[in-house]
Amino acid sequence: MSAESFSGHAPGSPSFRRLITGLFFAGIATFAQLYSPQAVLPAIADDLGITPAAAALSVSAATLGLAAAVIPWSMVADRIGRIRAMGIGVLAATALGLCAPLSAEIGALLVLRFAEGIALGAVPAVALAYLSEEVGARHAAAAAGSYIAGTTVGGLVGRILSGVVGEAAGWRAGIWAVAALCAVAAALFLWLTPRARGFVPRRMHDDGPSILTTLLVPLRSAAQLALYAQGFLLMGAFVAVYNYLGFHLSAAPFLLPAWLITSLFLAYLAGTASSPLAGSLASRHGRYPVLLGSIALTSCGAVLMLVPVAAVVLVGLVLFTAGFFGAHAVASGWAPAAAAAESRAQASSLYYFGYYAGSSLFGWGLGLVFGHEGWTWFVLLVVGMCAVAALVAVVGLRAVPSGRV
Repeated sequence: MSAESFSGHAPGSPSFRRLITGLFFAGIATFAQLYSPQAVLPAIADDLGITPAAAALSVSAATLGLAAAVIPWSMVADRIGRIRAMGIGVLAATALGLCAPLSAEIGALLVLRFAEGIALGAVPAVALAYLSEEVGARHAAAAAGSYIAGTTVGGLVGRILSGVVGEAAGWRAGIWAVAALCAVAAALFLWLTPRARGFVPRRMHDDGPSILTTLLVPLRSAAQLALYAQGFLLMGAFVAVYNYLGFHLSAAPFLLPAWLITSLFLAYLAGTASSPLAGSLASRHGRYPVLLGSIALTSCGAVLMLVPVAAVVLVGLVLFTAGFFGAHAVASGWAPAAAAAESRAQASSLYYFGYYAGSSLFGWGLGLVFGHEGWTWFVLLVVGMCAVAALVAVVGLRAVPSGRV
């Protein structure tokens, strides 16, 4: 069957299950590595004698590398194919992830983490474009939500595993343990994922649109720019909260032990549940209202984290996480679905460029606010970022078709 006549894998079919499962393991291999230092940031700061904001650069360096790489990876995938590009990326990242903990000082760690982020960029740059080509249009939003749920599991596993092992054997051992897990996940991704049937790789002599043209098309769309702003602002707020919450809870009046702070990353499971739910709701009711509702939930969760009671902070973190991943599932799936067929990979990669640029910028910059002004001003800025994201969505997406498929 040619790419033109292929209508997509049907939900419930063996090939559909293999596709979703394969991308689930790609999400683990990618996002477990990307965020594994986050659970051991206090230990990195103590061991290397640096500030919380400097320690958080170990996360920001990787997300900055990823942001810089997603657009080039989308171009590579147009030439060599989606699955091959993702496979090369996750395998290279795993090798770099095994080397990063060998660093004796922060400079070397940041260089290796930046390179690791470049390699990791292959999956977010390509995965949703691959999904939009391999799954029928009626089920694209729900499938995207399932993929995002897999990425939440990867982020959770990376943080929990590095935190638990790191507390017992040091932060280096924690990051090594995550890299080993990611090697297994990468192998399962390559084994399970079905070959692409809805896409034919472009060759250098093809007469179709140039790479620059396919990249510029989404940038001329107000709706696409509004979607990219969602990733930039919401991801920046999300990563900042998870970067500095451990420092906040280890200080007065909480004084929580490291093992209990690590367990708070289980709040990620709220995102695992909310991502496919948001995708299903978007398929039935449209992406726009689900996006705004998810942003509102994110803001409410952030406000609750101002209360100086650990149980209330936990409830706030759960709501904040669920809302963020609901919004991300909708916006990230909407970008390639709303793009022209020849620009789907570029639309997705531009979304993730904004997404990880926000992670890098605010994941570090809000740490300066936390360090100088404290938690209250930090959270108020997070809420303000959510409000700006909602305003941009209202202005840029209200007149766009609802997104129901």
